[in-house]
Amino acid sequence: MLKKTTLGLTLASLLLAAGTASAANYKIDKEGQHAFIEFRIKHLGYSWLYGSFNDFDGGFTFDEKDPAADKVNVTINTTSVFTNHAERDKHLRSAEFLNVSKHPQATFKSTSVKKEGDNLAVTGDFTLNGVTKPLTLQAKLLGQGKDPWGGYRAGFEAAGTIALKDYGITTDLGPASQDVELIISVEGVQEK
Repeated sequence: MLKKTTLGLTLASLLLAAGTASAANYKIDKEGQHAFIEFRIKHLGYSWLYGSFNDFDGGFTFDEKDPAADKVNVTINTTSVFTNHAERDKHLRSAEFLNVSKHPQATFKSTSVKKEGDNLAVTGDFTLNGVTKPLTLQAKLLGQGKDPWGGYRAGFEAAGTIALKDYGITTDLGPASQDVELIISVEGVQEK
């Protein structure tokens, strides 16, 4: 009986260790510029205005076999907003929009990850303009594997939508311009 119990505990320990061994931490490849946080908002309902945040950092934990173990943590420097128009970027940094003098950073910290078919629903706390609200991003694994420099990488794309008024941005841009679509593409390098 003691042998069976010991064998059972040993097997359980090995299975548990094997299950957690596939989880890995990744650092977003900011240096290689293999990551983008972009957004778009309708301009008067006639066209899309695109922009990006050029300075951000973070990482994620990825376990292909156990998505519930996955985590995402990103910090965005809102002063890095870029829409290819200097005066508009200055306006976006003002108190009417991102209020970067008071809130120079936005953050996303995941609270759950769930598998939904081929996609992942990544829910977390998104803080922008000093306001924190839950946000769910629909993410998809683009690929993973060894890189030419001896590392291991995983890449994802994700999308979500936020309402400006939810984050204290009340400037009236017209009825077609109440929501901002987020478009995210990140490649992470596995930490050793």
